[in-house]
Amino acid sequence: MLEAMGEFDLIARYFSRAPRRALVGVGDDCALIEPKPGTQMAISCDMLVAGRHFLDNVAPRKLGHKALAVNLSDLAACGAKPLAFTLALSLPSLDEGWLAEFSTGLMRLADAHDCELIGGDTTAGPLNLCITVFGEVQGSALLRSGARAGDDLYVSGHLGDARLALRALTGRLHLPPDLLTQTRDRLEQPEPRIALGLALRGWASAAIDLSDGLAGDLGHMLKASGVGATLEGPTLTGLLQAQSHPQWSQISPPVQALDEVLAGGDDYELAFTAPPALRDRIDQAAKSSQTPVTRIGRIDTQTGLRLIDAEGRTQPVTQLSFDHFKAG
Repeated sequence: MLEAMGEFDLIARYFSRAPRRALVGVGDDCALIEPKPGTQMAISCDMLVAGRHFLDNVAPRKLGHKALAVNLSDLAACGAKPLAFTLALSLPSLDEGWLAEFSTGLMRLADAHDCELIGGDTTAGPLNLCITVFGEVQGSALLRSGARAGDDLYVSGHLGDARLALRALTGRLHLPPDLLTQTRDRLEQPEPRIALGLALRGWASAAIDLSDGLAGDLGHMLKASGVGATLEGPTLTGLLQAQSHPQWSQISPPVQALDEVLAGGDDYELAFTAPPALRDRIDQAAKSSQTPVTRIGRIDTQTGLRLIDAEGRTQPVTQLSFDHFKAG
């Protein structure tokens, strides 16, 4: 019976697997992994809290996917190959149907990236998911601090669609059903750009994953590098995939594509820089990783973030990214 299942039964039933890369995995006091000589270990931790990072009605399989995906995106930004992860899971109740779906989504993405669950913790409490992921970098990792004046500035994929879905699901925007389905998939099942991050290592000068919006996350990279950037407004507008949908004109109230691209969160794409002389290399990295990449501007010596609009006028970027302690 469900009531008889305890913490260790839960772990054994849904999260235990035979160790592969780990020397010791789930079931001991500590997991043990042994990095290879000449490599760096990349480690990142992200927490997903019910009501803050995801809605109550999200499908548990999609939630399992996203819980790991947001961490893998951090590894991608460092050019790291996923190795293993731990899961700390707080559950309000033991719902075996929910656990089966959640673990399926989690493990399916883990298997796709050969990333092994090696330990963690479970407890009773409000729904809360905390994953720590470990990756391996051959040589030196990509960092936020390597951008240099004159570098090209790129982003992967599309931006802003997840924000549209979130606003619609929270009643702040009306999206037609087909458009909501398209954008909701971007919100609930982001694809970490691991292959692109690996292909960029050694060529890109700096990188960052986009979780809280392009304007804010790019600002972190610029600050770490001591530089600024100028963005091409018309190019940015084209990054919002939703505006090509036949039902775009039916959004209510109307939205500005540029605002969605600059201030939207939950994209989990990569922003990165590279010298213009390496444009062919960047094209090769995009093709080999099967990831669309767009050059959106350049890195400047002048600090701050600026935008050139369709009329060629330069203006400061004023859009703000999401902040957990400033948001309502």
